[in-house]
Amino acid sequence: MRPELKEYNLDWLFASTFSVAKNLGKSSPDELEYVYKYIPYVRPLLKPVLETGKPALTFLDLFGDYYTDIVNAKENGKKVVMTTFCFDPCIFYAVENLLPVTLEIGTALTSLAWKRGSTDFMDYCTEIGFSETGCSSQRGAMGAYLAGLGAQIDLVALNMGGVCDTNANAYNFAAQYLDVPYYGLDYPSELTSDEAREYHHKDYRNLVRFIEEHTNCQFDIDRLRDVLEEKRKQDDLMNEIEDMQRLVPNPVPGIYHIMIYAARYTYSGKKKFTKMLEEMVEIVRENVKKGLSGLRNGVEKNRSFLVYIDNYSYGVALYEWFEKKGISHLGNILSRTFAETAPYTTGIPGTAYRIDTTNFDTMIDTLADINARMPMTRTIRGSYDAPNMWLDDTLSLAKIYGADSCIYLGTPGCRNTWSNIKLLARDLESFGYPTFIAYGDSFDSRVETWETSEMRFEEFYKIRGLL
Repeated sequence: MRPELKEYNLDWLFASTFSVAKNLGKSSPDELEYVYKYIPYVRPLLKPVLETGKPALTFLDLFGDYYTDIVNAKENGKKVVMTTFCFDPCIFYAVENLLPVTLEIGTALTSLAWKRGSTDFMDYCTEIGFSETGCSSQRGAMGAYLAGLGAQIDLVALNMGGVCDTNANAYNFAAQYLDVPYYGLDYPSELTSDEAREYHHKDYRNLVRFIEEHTNCQFDIDRLRDVLEEKRKQDDLMNEIEDMQRLVPNPVPGIYHIMIYAARYTYSGKKKFTKMLEEMVEIVRENVKKGLSGLRNGVEKNRSFLVYIDNYSYGVALYEWFEKKGISHLGNILSRTFAETAPYTTGIPGTAYRIDTTNFDTMIDTLADINARMPMTRTIRGSYDAPNMWLDDTLSLAKIYGADSCIYLGTPGCRNTWSNIKLLARDLESFGYPTFIAYGDSFDSRVETWETSEMRFEEFYKIRGLL
């Protein structure tokens, strides 16, 4: 790793960047343009985010607080748990002295915010023995923590072990390298049987005991209820945004999706996330009243559903290209909650979750059910064309949101999706959805430059007559 990268703590960099950036909301347009001259690499991300108004400032404030808490964790007597985007953090916020750090979000933010991206941290992982073919989504931030350039990790907790082998291997490797306690939840083989549900509930209770043992802190029932009731509000707000997205033109700005799931995977159950969602709902409702598209140019020419994740390695170049071309971003599997109140869960009983705060047992079962329906855990845990899996979910979502095309973006290390994506694309095409497969890496720009990706996107939309 380059010596200059060892001069800065990653969490401190995030905390400082977001805390300073939120103050730019008080600036005039002329002042902003002047500031942008001094932050040329951050501008491509910061400018479109700030243009979303109030939600942007809350988003920046939220992440400033999140990373500031992590920086000050030891000083404030708190432990830090390394976890994955497929692990709803509500359970950690129900413990007074525990803070989660989510690797995939750290990798995405590093790739989005800085020109150097996460590549040095990725390479450091391979230097110390981790597989270079592992998913880049963990390696980007993981390298920083393994190099001692982030918070001291006290324990590791993983959801969906077995669904994504590189994810499971990354967290297991990190726990062994750092010599800290590790717990990995099994993934549910399926969602609707009593046997699978009972096993998953028992497994989650073992996680609860693991957390209590290694934090020396009992769960506070009232605190847990407060967190889950806040999450209920958040689900309702996200569901309203998703429901309004069905309108033509789509009134939801595409960049909202990234802001929502980034905050959800780090601040689920926290009031500041609720505030950001309320501000988004207010703006989208206003767009609906005026019949406006969420696109800045106001003209919707195509509605594209992303069947997996977004791309973060080009900054926001892809989303700006969507804006320029009039392509409405309909979100991806990271955008969905699969709460029973979501507009896309009607008619598939047993595959959604219900929040029940009656007592401690119902709350733990609720959290287990939420985890069983997190991205990948729910959608990509087996055969792509099995009931309630990747193909079913993609077809239902594409139909509900009136998609004109589908897009696959991912990483070369994602064996689960690469083993199925051409089959999925074939089936989607047979149902009338032109499907584009990107060959870049959503977190590592070295795999394919934006110029090459842009050329392929242009070709796809032109040849298929989509624009």
